[in-house]
Amino acid sequence: QVQLVESGGGLVQDGGSLRLSCAASGRTFSGYFVGWFRQAPGTEREFIAAITWSSGNTYYADSVKGRFTIARDTAKNTVYLQMNSLKSEDAAVYYCAARRGFISLYYRSSSYTYWGQGTQVTVSA
Repeated sequence: QVQLVESGGGLVQDGGSLRLSCAASGRTFSGYFVGWFRQAPGTEREFIAAITWSSGNTYYADSVKGRFTIARDTAKNTVYLQMNSLKSEDAAVYYCAARRGFISLYYRSSSYTYWGQGTQVTVSA
């Protein structure tokens, strides 16, 4: 079993940056596939980015490619989401998710078995 804790959310202006963290407890991320999703009020949960812990291979939604970067820190057992050039449409609750092994349909929320509590990102005009 693994428990996920997100942090780093907050209020940022248009064009600003934030770095979100997803820390694992109970187990290490070794052998896991880890993703970030977001959900704004009244919308469906949206895939943002994912990473294979063992290889470091990364995957991105078209809407954030070039602006967001997902990375891992093996020493800290943490996955980061660096968000740059933030827009109003990026405002949402951001969730970290994980599953043991490789996920083929990594963009689908139902593919993941572990979820964090979420962290709020607010973008002001």
